[in-house]
This record gives sequence, C-alpha cells and structure tokens, in this order.
Amino acid sequence: MTDNVFAALADPTRRTVFSLLVESGPASATRLADRLPVSRQAVAKHLAVLEDAGLVTRERAGRETRFAANPAALEDVARWIEEVGATWEARLRRLQDRFAQ
Repeated sequence: MTDNVFAALADPTRRTVFSLLVESGPASATRLADRLPVSRQAVAKHLAVLEDAGLVTRERAGRETRFAANPAALEDVARWIEEVGATWEARLRRLQDRFAQ
C-alpha cells in the first residue's frame, strides 16, 4: 500500500487535490476543478488514482459524488519515514561519536 501512496502523491496535481480536500473538506470533481488549472475530467482521473491508493473516499450526495481525504492512508508512509529517519540519526550519532574521540 505504501508504494501506491507514494506513486499517487508523486504527481504535483494529485498532491494539490489531496491538500485541497484535507484543508477544505469533501468536494466534487467539478468544485475541485474550479480551483485548479485543469479540466474536470483531469481532476476525476487524479481522484481515481488517489482513491485507488486509499487516500480519498467517495460518497454520493444526491446527484453529486463528493470526495473526501483519508489521511489515515498516510500512516504507513509516516511510519516508514520515521524508521528511515531513525536509522539515519543513529548513523550520524555514530559518526559524531567516532570523530569526537
């Protein structure tokens, strides 16, 4: 799942779409397209990739489909980043200790 999240967020437009949903709450593809320099169809494709990665969910509200951010999908990525960061911190401490002697 982490690979899908990284792949989905690799695109700057998808990062912007995700950020808009986090900041502003659920929105339709049309509403999101109004805030971006891309078409509604392009936004819909980006939302599909984000949904496949688990970063957004969709819900019908009458005739409208609204998308909402699912930040919980970032938990595995955050955990991985923490692990990598801790590994590098340990390496840097060992280097500092070695050269401090």
